[in-house]
Amino acid sequence: MKLVAGNSNRALAEAIAAYLNSPLTRCQVRRFADMEVFVEIQENVRGEDVFVIQSTSFPANDNLMELLILTDALRRSSAKRITAVIPYYGYARQDRKPAARTPISAKLVANLITRAGADRVLTMDLHAGQIQGFFDIPTDNLYASPVMVRDIKERFDLSKLMVVSPDVGGVVRARGLAKRIDAPLAIVDKRRERPGESEVMNIIGDVDGMTCILVDDIVDSGGTLCNAADALIAKGATAVYGYITHGVLSGGAVARITASRLSELVITDSIQATEAVRVAHNIRLLSIAPLIGEAIGRTASEESVSSLFD
Repeated sequence: MKLVAGNSNRALAEAIAAYLNSPLTRCQVRRFADMEVFVEIQENVRGEDVFVIQSTSFPANDNLMELLILTDALRRSSAKRITAVIPYYGYARQDRKPAARTPISAKLVANLITRAGADRVLTMDLHAGQIQGFFDIPTDNLYASPVMVRDIKERFDLSKLMVVSPDVGGVVRARGLAKRIDAPLAIVDKRRERPGESEVMNIIGDVDGMTCILVDDIVDSGGTLCNAADALIAKGATAVYGYITHGVLSGGAVARITASRLSELVITDSIQATEAVRVAHNIRLLSIAPLIGEAIGRTASEESVSSLFD
């Protein structure tokens, strides 16, 4: 087994390597003067089972090209099997045609990864589960919820806890976490007036006197979370926390969250944290390195990964 890392999330790749007690393969990923990506694998990988660890987060196009070129370099170096380990799958929100003459970019990216030479894909909390079907190669979609459930059980009184979905589309995800901790479920009914802005309308469920946990897969601008926190506190919630898998946190999201009524936002390290995220007083990181490392180890030894979904 060989582990290869791009530049998108070096810290996570090193943590996964430490968990597996397997050093990262020596590899050079750099830019030419015109910003073309150049890759050189500096170890023999012939006949090896290789795992390429690379999130396609910001800058999404650069990191995607790194993944594709790394995969191509490994295929041309006679690797036996190449697994693309993509903790955060960029373009996942473009999974359907919202209007005429628009692309399905999530499918295009799946085609690119497959054509580059990947034999299988390992990812986490896809924005829509059906994206697995965009790939014609084996695809494992892990869930961060077991990591979050452990953290919630260690920190909260479960008898006073309410799991909240920030919108109707996330109810299945929130219900799954609520079931794991035997907590009731509430829903924020949200009306989005224009792209990038959201307006909370009302709360479905009684949150009075409860500690609320907002659950979602992606936090981008942070507007939905902050508006939901305001609405929940207005309805009598004692505190509001957010547990989100992928902290995209673009633009002024960090400033918006630190100034909000959220007691704490908990995100995983699927996307490398910026300095602003690291110093924010109410944003905390959970490591998914053991979860992904365990999945990689089981895949390499041809063992089942299904127990990791429990």
